[in-house]
Amino acid sequence: MDQLEEMLGEALPLFVENAIPVILAIIMLYVGYIVSKWAGNRVRKACDKSPKIDDTLSPLISKTVKFLVLIVVFILVLDNFGMRITSFIAILGAAGLAIGLALQGTLSNVASGVMLLTLRPFRIGDFIIAGGTSGVVDEISLFTTQLHTPDNVFVMVPNSSVWGSEIKNFSRNDTRRNDMVFGIGYSDDIDKAMTVLKRILEDDERVLKDPAPMIAVSELGDSSVDFVVRPWCKKEDYWALRFDIIKKVKQTFDKEGISIPFPQRDVHLFQQKN
Repeated sequence: MDQLEEMLGEALPLFVENAIPVILAIIMLYVGYIVSKWAGNRVRKACDKSPKIDDTLSPLISKTVKFLVLIVVFILVLDNFGMRITSFIAILGAAGLAIGLALQGTLSNVASGVMLLTLRPFRIGDFIIAGGTSGVVDEISLFTTQLHTPDNVFVMVPNSSVWGSEIKNFSRNDTRRNDMVFGIGYSDDIDKAMTVLKRILEDDERVLKDPAPMIAVSELGDSSVDFVVRPWCKKEDYWALRFDIIKKVKQTFDKEGISIPFPQRDVHLFQQKN
């Protein structure tokens, strides 16, 4: 018993001496994490309120601040254990070089992310087609671009795939042209059909006067005389206008006695005489 008490007496001061710095380090890391999260959120809110900072950059700035705070806290923890900061930086540099060589694809995503954030071919909220994916942009980070599709499916695309492909931005310009094709029967009056189409466009306030809409006979098809109808509208009116115009053309053509023919062929049979 006396020997056990002697061992405990020797171990307890060592335990207390080593446990206190460890507990202090854990507390510092926890507090540092809370502070970094708070700082990141504060910076994000400040960026969102500032008219000078684009929404595309707000998430990146917020995450950068959070990361920097965590680095400072980690360095303070190491310093508390007596580790030299210069030695840590040298080790970190060597490790960074090794990791960089192993993650060349990731670095390619970072380089592409920098180009996307610098040149800004699209912004948060834009509807794009890039990297074989179409959707509304939710976030642009250094590694990936996050989107959601029209049916609200989350998609994460590597930045190298986005930057390395053609980018179509449907939201960048304020106006868009709606391209539609309507066919009438060969026995119908072409001029009357053009007048009806023109009246439909004139009656819709969403159709812009400048540029002026175009209505023209585009093709003499196998079963119909085809018209191209190309009104211009604001980007936010594109789909609603398209759906309404198609419905209105069908209803008005029926009312005016203008046919919209089905695909058909005339087959002639010849009887061979013996």
